[in-house]
Amino acid sequence: MKKSTSILWGIALIVGGGIFALNSLGITSINIFFTGWWTLFIIIPCTVGLFTEKKKFGNLVGIAFGVFLLLCARDILDFDMIWKLFLPVVVVCAGLKLVFTGIFGKKKPAPVEVEIHVGSGGANTAVFSGSEINYAGQEFTGTELTAIFGGIDCDLRGAIIEKDCRINITSVFGGIDLYMPENVNVSTNVTGIFGGADSKVFHRPDGPTVYIEGACIFGGVDIK
Repeated sequence: MKKSTSILWGIALIVGGGIFALNSLGITSINIFFTGWWTLFIIIPCTVGLFTEKKKFGNLVGIAFGVFLLLCARDILDFDMIWKLFLPVVVVCAGLKLVFTGIFGKKKPAPVEVEIHVGSGGANTAVFSGSEINYAGQEFTGTELTAIFGGIDCDLRGAIIEKDCRINITSVFGGIDLYMPENVNVSTNVTGIFGGADSKVFHRPDGPTVYIEGACIFGGVDIK
């Protein structure tokens, strides 16, 4: 995926640089800074993502939004329509995502029944704020994290994790960063609506598994 992304961005830069060079030499007179050119900063990354990322839906929405802005900038459509249609379109797109995921998406494994321990760390919530949690030296058996218009950094690198456990997450217009120790596996079962979970933890067959479950709505979870 990273190789494909690099190739596509490389082609885009080569084409852009070539046009600048040809214009400078007087060979062509292509106007790169046409009316609405700034919408390309939305359209191009989403187009690249459409070919390089597994999740296509968000990129399709981004392309549609970028094209809509381009048409507005060129006076083909009215900018006032953005604010009238924004919320309905978001709701419809979220519904379509859930429908298509339910019909065509892979069936997710059933939630693992493990005890959630909230005695030492408790349920952690960040609303319009930030929160940093560190379980260094503590036995960790699970927790609940909720970020609403806020962010949470949960550091488990120094935690003692000896058995399978679960972290319930909810991210609404917020972000959650999870830092995992080197001896654990991670299993994610997160429903994403214009958001999702990204795990950079390698599989470790001999370690306990941390099950991360919940929902991200215009938010994200980064597992490191």
